[in-house]
Amino acid sequence: MTTAGKPAESGAAGAVSTVEVETALAVLPGPRSGSSPEPGAQGGDGRFEAAWERALELIAGADEIDLICHICPDGDALGSALAAAQALRGLGKRVRVSFGEDPQIIPESLSFLPGQDLIVPAAAVPAAPALVLAFDAASEERLGLLRDKAFAAGALVVFDHHASNPGFGDVRLIDPSAPATAVLVDELLRRLRVPLDQPIATCLYTGIATDTGSFKYRATTPATHEMAGRMLATGIRHDLISRQLWDTTSFGYLKVLAGALDRAVFEPEQAGGHGLVWTWVPYQDLALFGVTVEEIEGLIDVLRKPAEADVALVLKQDPDGTLRGSCRSRGAVDVAAACARLDGGGHVFAAGFSARAGVPETVERFRMALAEESAR
Repeated sequence: MTTAGKPAESGAAGAVSTVEVETALAVLPGPRSGSSPEPGAQGGDGRFEAAWERALELIAGADEIDLICHICPDGDALGSALAAAQALRGLGKRVRVSFGEDPQIIPESLSFLPGQDLIVPAAAVPAAPALVLAFDAASEERLGLLRDKAFAAGALVVFDHHASNPGFGDVRLIDPSAPATAVLVDELLRRLRVPLDQPIATCLYTGIATDTGSFKYRATTPATHEMAGRMLATGIRHDLISRQLWDTTSFGYLKVLAGALDRAVFEPEQAGGHGLVWTWVPYQDLALFGVTVEEIEGLIDVLRKPAEADVALVLKQDPDGTLRGSCRSRGAVDVAAACARLDGGGHVFAAGFSARAGVPETVERFRMALAEESAR
């Protein structure tokens, strides 16, 4: 098990200072070199700038801040929350980080993230917090057990990049053009004049790396690489971070993967003729091999490889029978819109949903949603 902060600390000797990094890179394009957003970002709207000003005003006036992210946190959700929390702690704020599940399970792949001493159980968050900052939650339902507490807060500020976000909260910093919520946190730190250090950079790099698929996805821009470059310039070990995120699993995961691939079904006529490949993972498999549902998040990236299918779907079963659906598209089908028909959401090329029905019924509902979207 990697210890907290290890990827940031390893090989740090000889790293240039934060001041040198910020000075040298100040002239480059990107979120921290100015407030101009990327083309198409909401940041070009005066109302979005007003939202930034209001968020900074609320943060400045708060002594205690609760930072929360979506349930089943991924690298962008937890990385964004922990980066912001460490920055605010450095400014003298009392901070708590949480997410709305009991028990809270942090994926082993994210065990290295610095700042986890700030994480508290959902029950430890006050019933009516003074100020809540929510990160990477595409809908209020994704806040889980913390949903009611967030809405009871004196103010709720939402940082997100999902196009399917309906726009909840008192202050909405939602930018669908951003490849990760970590980009918005990077901008927050710039506006707060918080310099980058290795722990914060580790969290932000993890956020953009995970949500861009290690910089492979279409949302990756020159500004994304510029931001990653600034993180690397602090001396973090991106190779160790990447190894932990994508290249380290338990042997049990391989056994679960083998079963999932054996159950995989290819349906070329689905998704408007663009093809669907799907599989599911019963909870019994996870229990048998000692694997958590969080450990198999990357299974979808294996299933989406066949060139014959535009859409891939993985259904993962929880102990109570709930199915968590993760899906990906090569571009012919808007899977966020399809998942929205099942009360889910996400991005055009990567989305998800939850279902209480059985596997056959859930897959049939997904097929119908794909057909409806393909016909549009």
